[in-house]
Amino acid sequence: MNPHAPGDVTVMIALTIVKTLILVVGGTITFLTLKAYRRTRRRELGLLAVGFGVVTLGFVLAGVLFEVLEVALAVGVLIESLLVLGGFLVIAYSLYVD
Repeated sequence: MNPHAPGDVTVMIALTIVKTLILVVGGTITFLTLKAYRRTRRRELGLLAVGFGVVTLGFVLAGVLFEVLEVALAVGVLIESLLVLGGFLVIAYSLYVD
């Protein structure tokens, strides 16, 4: 299936909008968490900010790799999934530490 076929343009536009919204909302959450870390200097908040940042980066990266750098979609999705997994692991750890 050709991802750039005329019938898929609407889906590609919708995907671009959703990924952009994920970047904006994820970036906002990361910023607010980082701001809370700077105010309190609590290690878990710093880790939480890193985790949210990595998850946000992961969600956006697959599309960028595919569209801009012309990396195979499956490779982009694999990289995205690894970053999201890593981010979630950091978030989980941040909720565990004292």
